[in-house]
Amino acid sequence: MKEDFYEILGVSKGASAAEIKKAYRKKAIEYHPDKNPGDAKAEEMFKKAAEAYEVLGDPDKRAKYDQFGHAAFDGSGGFGGGGMNMDDIFSQFGDIFGGAFGGGFSGFGGFGGGQRRVKGSNLRIRVKLNLEEVAHGVEKKVKVRRKVQADGVTYKTCPTCNGTGQITKITNTILGRMQTATTCSTCGGSGQTIDKRPAGADAQGLIMEEETVSIKIPPGVEDGMQLKVAGKGNSAPGNGVPGDLLVAIETVEHETLKREGDNLHYDLYISISEAVLGSSKEIDAIGGKVRIKLEAGIQSGKILRLRGKGITSLNGYGSGDLLVHVNVWTPKEVNKEQKEFFERMQNDENFTPKPEKSDKSFFEKVKDMFS
Repeated sequence: MKEDFYEILGVSKGASAAEIKKAYRKKAIEYHPDKNPGDAKAEEMFKKAAEAYEVLGDPDKRAKYDQFGHAAFDGSGGFGGGGMNMDDIFSQFGDIFGGAFGGGFSGFGGFGGGQRRVKGSNLRIRVKLNLEEVAHGVEKKVKVRRKVQADGVTYKTCPTCNGTGQITKITNTILGRMQTATTCSTCGGSGQTIDKRPAGADAQGLIMEEETVSIKIPPGVEDGMQLKVAGKGNSAPGNGVPGDLLVAIETVEHETLKREGDNLHYDLYISISEAVLGSSKEIDAIGGKVRIKLEAGIQSGKILRLRGKGITSLNGYGSGDLLVHVNVWTPKEVNKEQKEFFERMQNDENFTPKPEKSDKSFFEKVKDMFS
């Protein structure tokens, strides 16, 4: 089981954004590779802290994590040790380190002022899911057009920044000599410029290719949720790392089943005779039809609960239920014989309403649904 993100950073769930950022900076400095050369455990802690901050440092991701836990991101390419490497950490959170390491940082393999690796741009797609796919999870294969490095392209060290990806300037001020670093405009921060460009490649040595990408979608996802497939965005020139593929989930509404959290609702309409005599009915459910038995004398508004027939929880805590709402259908028109029968029944003791304590009111039923 994955560690709790709040525990990794050593903050409470009610911590402010500033407290979370401060806690991450402290952890990052403590386990930074420059301070712990060759220490695999420190590197792992460094990655875990970055993974936690990537989620808790983003208001939307934090809200999803607080509601669904790690399952909100499982199957999406992952963070940290699963899909986040040292290059991701330095390219995304470099500003966190400030001047703690001499005012600079770099990609993995060149810490402390070496070459910084640029990350390619992200791609975004939308995937539609039906209710059954949402309930059980699914693996989707989609075709994605993404930029990749062309065969035969070569790069050389940028002559402007000498491969560092940054231009350092020293300015004399009344406070003394001030040093500033800006991204190299020649190479865009990659530290490399194109040397040989094959035919059909763009100015960065990239070409457009179509690739089939497999996306594992966990059960219980909701409409509007976004998953990430790491490394399946556009490639970066030179020794850069590819961007990510961001997958927006769109759910298709079911014809008869309505979702509410992990539970499903189904409206079942029966005739007066079926309510009086009892019946057996076939209803829609995830994966096909199921047959339920209605006892004689069932009341309109009765809710039958089919446990475990709902949506598999995104947290992995089992499945919701299928709630069948029984509605007794009253005919709007009756023939002469039927009308005479019901007229005779108006004063019949069996047709006089006699609600029992077990027959809950509407408000009690609503309360039970949300408890």
